[in-house]
Amino acid sequence: MEDLEILNIIINKMEILWHGQSCFEIRVPLNQNEKKTIVIDPFSPDYIGLKLPPLAADVLLITHQHADHNNSEAIKGDFLLVDGPGEYESGGIFVRGIPASHGNAGKEDLGGTTIYVIEAEGIKVCHLGDFNQNELTPEQSEAIGDVDILMIPIGGHYTIDGAGASKIINQIEPKIVLPMHYKLPGLKVDLKEVASFLKIMGQENIEAQPSFKIKQLGLPDEMKIVVLKP
Repeated sequence: MEDLEILNIIINKMEILWHGQSCFEIRVPLNQNEKKTIVIDPFSPDYIGLKLPPLAADVLLITHQHADHNNSEAIKGDFLLVDGPGEYESGGIFVRGIPASHGNAGKEDLGGTTIYVIEAEGIKVCHLGDFNQNELTPEQSEAIGDVDILMIPIGGHYTIDGAGASKIINQIEPKIVLPMHYKLPGLKVDLKEVASFLKIMGQENIEAQPSFKIKQLGLPDEMKIVVLKP
């Protein structure tokens, strides 16, 4: 590996921001002069009551076609739109979409959702979408593989709750866990708070931070939960 490549790995950090519900913005430094932005599941503010900031993307991932996940019209830029299972590549960013079940809310069948595995700059990120299965199937586990950063719903009702999330985390064994899709001030959807998940995980005293920056060489040896502020 050339000295410049080594320097880029050491200095440049992937930055992850959470905008509420399942919406993430991932800023990927490809080199010292170029960055790519991945946006996942932008929501319709009128539908859920949260504010969506102005966002532009190079890659836009939509896990399923519900209004709190599919507001692609709000995203600016000449982006690659990915809205279902398959394999995709854009400028050094690799994405695999894996089908999963959204489960049921009462007697309503919520259909399917897509798990996304994103690989960029030596870091592997998995976004579970509105996952609502008791466990991953062997096929899903194999397709996901080893994960550095896991974005997992924990709010219940439409997805797995904290207890369900803990089981999935044990299946995947990520290095970083980013909880999502839980109760926030102003949210119109009835979800559980992040505190219940942290209590189940035995990590109740975690201070939320505005963003999370990580480089490949900075990944922890033991699993760490990171709570983000929207």
